[in-house]
Amino acid sequence: MALMDLDDIRLNVVEEGDPAGAPLVFANSLGTDLRLWDQIMPLLPDGLRIIRYDMRGHGGSDCPPSPYSMGQLVRDAEQVLEHLGVTDCAFVGLSIGGMVAQGLAVKRLDLVRAIVLSNTAAKIGQPAMWAERIAAAEAGGIEALADPTMERWFTRTFRASPDMQFWRDMMTGQRAEGFIGCMHAISGTDFYTPTSGLRLPALGIAGSDDGSTPPDLVRETTDLIPGSEFHLIRRAGHLPCVEQPEEYARVLTQFLRKIGHIST
Repeated sequence: MALMDLDDIRLNVVEEGDPAGAPLVFANSLGTDLRLWDQIMPLLPDGLRIIRYDMRGHGGSDCPPSPYSMGQLVRDAEQVLEHLGVTDCAFVGLSIGGMVAQGLAVKRLDLVRAIVLSNTAAKIGQPAMWAERIAAAEAGGIEALADPTMERWFTRTFRASPDMQFWRDMMTGQRAEGFIGCMHAISGTDFYTPTSGLRLPALGIAGSDDGSTPPDLVRETTDLIPGSEFHLIRRAGHLPCVEQPEEYARVLTQFLRKIGHIST
């Protein structure tokens, strides 16, 4: 991992795999960091240049004062790719990371040749809902949101397992300022019109038990892009790469092969 100095922020970035391989970029969800993808890393094929980064306000990245705009988050991703000399990547984003994927593809199609919209939407929730959550976090910190978030994120089976505590701790271990800043960005985003103008390979992934971005919402957004594909992962919630990593990696790999991003 390394801190990357960009125009106005330092972001925590990790590169793995083949430096000369086809670039595959991952953007995390609200309340997680680049460890979100740990379980699928060993399941991906060789020949990929894998880039993960912590969104601003999360993990090891800088945490500027709230609020953040989606434009800032898209610009962060854009700068990471420019700094690393990446073009024509496949960009995988989960939840708010999937919003960044949409915005980046709209803004810089030269950088992105395909997107994976995982557990995300063109618009997530309503501003009033986000205002309530922001107020709760401002008053009681992230802890005030943790239990209901775990219910939305994970299946009942996973919540009953000891593995859930790691993810609850990851969420509550984030800085409140960054969490609140990103909630502001989600609240102010509606990508229905720009996403409907995209023309590039796209895969939507949903979890059958996702209480944050239900399957129908993910499908609705994916369907905005002509020729897109959609895959439902059963027995998974908002983070299917955590609950069903083998299926997640398999579906992602199949998509990358189908679009010719990798040949093996």
